[in-house]
Amino acid sequence: MKTKKFILLLFKLFFVAIITFSLFMIIRWNKEKGAANKEIRDIKKTIKKDKGINFDKLRLINKDVVGWIKVPNTSIDYPVVRSTNNHYYLNHSFKKEDSSAGWIFMDYRNKLDGNDKNLIIYGHNRLDGIMFGELKKLLDKDWFKNKDNLNIEFITPKEKFIYKVFSIYKIKDETYYLTTDLDTNYDKFIDKLKSRSKYDFDTELNGNSILTLSTCSDDVNSSRLVVHAIKTEKK
Repeated sequence: MKTKKFILLLFKLFFVAIITFSLFMIIRWNKEKGAANKEIRDIKKTIKKDKGINFDKLRLINKDVVGWIKVPNTSIDYPVVRSTNNHYYLNHSFKKEDSSAGWIFMDYRNKLDGNDKNLIIYGHNRLDGIMFGELKKLLDKDWFKNKDNLNIEFITPKEKFIYKVFSIYKIKDETYYLTTDLDTNYDKFIDKLKSRSKYDFDTELNGNSILTLSTCSDDVNSSRLVVHAIKTEKK
């Protein structure tokens, strides 16, 4: 009898622990979402985005900033940073404060010197929708029925480009699509990415550089949701 009571007590304690942990995580996520949203509002207010992006002001906040990305009809509208590795901004905000939400960041191997054939940008797939949490919208047929939605803006201090989506898919964690050196196998690489796509976007592949967006798939670290877009024009 005592054993049964003890086991029942353990179950109760375990249940309370789960509830407590869940509440803690909910509070933490809401706090981080609020902080991230306030941060981006403050950034947009500071740089007066409606009059163009003032990268000089952005760099006063964080010297790692290299550009700005905007994906139509999603909440993805962020400055992009780049560190000396691909780990730092997984758990640091734009202001370099500790945050499990991280920030939107470019692969440290990209140089932005005009020679990059594959610009790679990462962000967390947050359930609360911030960072790359709404990248999954691109899987929805209703999203890409609007052809304007396929035009992703990427802006640097020197120029503004439009990249048009040509491939989107989910895949197990790998390094193939994260290749930055495409000097000898560009055509093969592009054909492979296009063949993986869930949809045929009928996008002209013109030999230009591509933009790759990568995030976890449905918050599962072992798989990735990947979007590829090709540079089409300068604005």
